[in-house]
Amino acid sequence: MSNIGLIIEERAASIGNFMVGRLLPFRQKRTVGPFVFIDHMGPAAMQAGENLDVLAHPHIGLSTLTYLFEGTIMHRDSIGSEMEITPGAVNWMTAGKGVVHSERTPERLRDKAKVLHGLQIWVALPEELEETEPSFTHIPAGEIPAWEMQGMKIKLIAGEAFGKKSPVPVHSRLYLIELKSEKRQMFTPDDWLYGESGLYLLEGEVRSESDTFGPGKLLIANNSRLCEFEMGENTTVYIFGGDPFIEKRFIDWNFVSSRKERLRQAKEDWIHRRFPEVPGETEFVPYPDFK
Repeated sequence: MSNIGLIIEERAASIGNFMVGRLLPFRQKRTVGPFVFIDHMGPAAMQAGENLDVLAHPHIGLSTLTYLFEGTIMHRDSIGSEMEITPGAVNWMTAGKGVVHSERTPERLRDKAKVLHGLQIWVALPEELEETEPSFTHIPAGEIPAWEMQGMKIKLIAGEAFGKKSPVPVHSRLYLIELKSEKRQMFTPDDWLYGESGLYLLEGEVRSESDTFGPGKLLIANNSRLCEFEMGENTTVYIFGGDPFIEKRFIDWNFVSSRKERLRQAKEDWIHRRFPEVPGETEFVPYPDFK
């Protein structure tokens, strides 16, 4: 990773009643492989009566990946899925031609103190799958590949790398990898990575030649491929990336598409309430006024 070309700092952003640290998109780097959006949620300590309530909102043209370090979220969507996600598990929702979902603190915890901490990620769909039927998959924590290598703990949260494959049903060549190191040591990606790649530093420090980087930074390599780097004591990083698409992806609010006219249609459909509804949900997020 001696060829770092861009360092992206977390930027505060609001998702309803909850603040996050936004990493992607960034004005100088809109995508990394098929990854188009990454939010770092928390860590947020919430008191009794203080809860996550992301009201019903739409998506098209992407898959969402939720991965928690602490806490729990109740997911509900317009295809009838209702699933509570806990640390180490993966919620993978493919929006395709259109889906609506909400994310809330589960009822049993709404009057209790709690902590929420994790990642919210969007992955663009291949052009031929942008209008596919929506779907939802939950992968329990125990089914995520985990092993030790080079003296560190590794999880393959999604995609393919290191000759292994995650059960998360991704739609293109990609990877999302968790690395944890308790002691200072070198890590060499070798040929396990492909396409573009980035590294998000959650805790600890990473050193590349004479440069040292702390938490809250997204590091992008100059030539798209991460090189050897040193992990400090008690360090956790997330490496993500994969093969980029040939076609450019456009983003409008919660919508992703290779066609700008499709984004305009999605906007009109949401404003005029033509999207499907989440069963039991009456509140929703209106299309924002960006003026």
